[in-house]
Amino acid sequence: MNAILQAWGPVGEYMVDASQRTILFWDLLRQRSDQYYAQKAKKVPHVLNFDAELVLDARGFERPVNYMLVRIKPPAGVTIDLQKRPFVVVDPRAGHGPGIGGFKADSELGVAMRAGHPCYFVGFTPEPMPGQTIEDIMRAEAVFLEKVIELHPEAEGKPCIIGNCQAGWAVMMLAATRPELCGPVIVPGSPLSYWAGVEGENPMRYTGGLAGGSWITALTSDLGNGKFDGAHLVKNFENLNPANTLWSKNYDIWSTIDSGAQRFLEFEKWWGGHVNLNGEEIQWIVDQLFVGNRLATGEIVTSDGKRIDLRNIRSPIICFCSKGDNITPPQQALGWITDLYAKDDDIRVCGQTIIYAIHESVGHLGIFVSGGIAKKEHQEFASNIDLVDVLPPGLYEAVMTPKSGEAANPDLVVGDWIVRFEPRTLNDIRAVVLPSAENERRFAAVQRVSEINLGLYRTLLQPLVRAGINEQTAEWMKKLNPSELQFEIFSDRNPFMQQIAQLAEEVRQQRQPVSADNPFLAWQSAISEGIVTALDGYRDLRDSSLEQIFLATYSSPVLQALLGLKASDAPPRKRPGMDPERIAFIERRIAELKSRIADGGLHEAVIRSLVYIGMAGPGVDERAFNELRQIRAENKGMSLDEFKQLLREQFFGLLLDQEAALAAIPTMLPTDPALRAKSLEAIRRTVEATGKATGERAERLALIEKLFTGTEQKVATKRISRKVS
Repeated sequence: MNAILQAWGPVGEYMVDASQRTILFWDLLRQRSDQYYAQKAKKVPHVLNFDAELVLDARGFERPVNYMLVRIKPPAGVTIDLQKRPFVVVDPRAGHGPGIGGFKADSELGVAMRAGHPCYFVGFTPEPMPGQTIEDIMRAEAVFLEKVIELHPEAEGKPCIIGNCQAGWAVMMLAATRPELCGPVIVPGSPLSYWAGVEGENPMRYTGGLAGGSWITALTSDLGNGKFDGAHLVKNFENLNPANTLWSKNYDIWSTIDSGAQRFLEFEKWWGGHVNLNGEEIQWIVDQLFVGNRLATGEIVTSDGKRIDLRNIRSPIICFCSKGDNITPPQQALGWITDLYAKDDDIRVCGQTIIYAIHESVGHLGIFVSGGIAKKEHQEFASNIDLVDVLPPGLYEAVMTPKSGEAANPDLVVGDWIVRFEPRTLNDIRAVVLPSAENERRFAAVQRVSEINLGLYRTLLQPLVRAGINEQTAEWMKKLNPSELQFEIFSDRNPFMQQIAQLAEEVRQQRQPVSADNPFLAWQSAISEGIVTALDGYRDLRDSSLEQIFLATYSSPVLQALLGLKASDAPPRKRPGMDPERIAFIERRIAELKSRIADGGLHEAVIRSLVYIGMAGPGVDERAFNELRQIRAENKGMSLDEFKQLLREQFFGLLLDQEAALAAIPTMLPTDPALRAKSLEAIRRTVEATGKATGERAERLALIEKLFTGTEQKVATKRISRKVS
């Protein structure tokens, strides 16, 4: 048959190739299904690319949850430095199984180990423990961190925690309730402000309102006999891009079947590995977060009466987000900052260090699975995590520029990128988030409608639904879910697919790929592009229509009045205020810092001088910190925690009374001229690690030189910042 078709010239050649690709594609779907069932049969299925050993299994805790802590074994050739802080990667339970943080060598775990850090991973089993709650998981993860800290008593710094996607808000809650356990917190692609977004760009946030609220979540859990199938969450992601879901994903692998099969199977091993949640868990997530948006305003209270206030986090927070798609846009990743803080000084008063980085093009999944992202952003975060930990309180943007041959002191740069943390203001965040009182009012209406509908469902329908559902019916409904049914159809359980496997083996032995200049390949590509364009057009029309329906419904003054939102002119969500204890603490702390502004010796004087000079620059450059690290090593200086505490005290001293802080420097210095000169040289080395000082930095360096050499007795400087009050 192939010989006859080949005689037809380009038409026959293309037909042979297309038919062979189709058979190989069907066989690939068969392999994917068999992989799915093999993975499903494992007690703890995951997609980690590294060997691991179990440390703690929370299924045996007093309040059991289906989470586990494992230690990642470094691959051959990688040396771990036990004095470096551990990294703990927490994967999202957002419908998929665990392991995406260590999916490949170039991953969050991979780059952290190559930087010398011990690594741990928090994963989970497919089935939740009976009755487990989000609060139980949070407490179990606190026990995990306690164990990691216990295992690394010699580590310089608390564990760095990476909370991917939906694990990000869980990690932030943990850091807010147990701040003493956490080092820097990295939340890649994590939604924290769920109502935020831009009209015409972020339609996914309308889903809850268009469904009438969280009653649909309760119904879905009831139909699952108390379990919520993660496939529903995955389907929500897939619905965002129908062109990819319905066409491109399969077309791309069909058209490159000879080279892309293995990569396809590797990704599908994770994407198709659905896990379950308890109905109570998903209901809490939807009510408190997705619809309620209560996290960023301190409205969530634990069962023991503890308010979860993100301002209690004492560790640096790195928010890494992207503009590539609609799953977690920058507005939802960064909006919590403007939800919590009204003024820039509020961030400093709370002692928080917040860093953000926005990728212009990568999609949500690329934040976790892209090798390019791992080699750039994640590698730089891991390599400079100690610098992140000692940054003075405030808001920063992580700016990365390629390392070139012209760069000053390239030996002080770790990796291929130069990282600089540039100070930003809340106005910079507002320019991204675009907060709107009218937007808040619409979603507040959604929240109240959701509460009403959920109450009606629980009163009128839930008893009937639960009476008609048992474990057998729930299992059958799960099997008939299209996300599950596709695996059943294309698996070896289907007798027809066994014949496909035999045909595929014959095709591999007689494979005849089409030539690259065959005109029908161009026709094939054009058809595909037309289908993608049509599906994209459908998506855009769907999204714009749903947005208009949402806006028309929830912008209605009548509906808002019926829901009580027009009863006052107050914002529908109020920022959490300062409690009296916190205000009293801040006042005592300010008084203490002012009283000690002239205290200290050479170490304090050097750090104060560096902070003063650095305040005039474009940001904190990794080269300056690495130079300072070398100087500290040469002189066997203070620990990282001591350095961090000292730096913060000097920073706040300069903010509170810059003139007095500078005037005190000569009194803090030793009388030995040689020791002064050595310290001044260390300051110069650190300041000029990024290149020769210019402009105001040069002026400030000159002033410090005069203070250290005794040629400047009276200090007159302009204030560079308002006082903290």
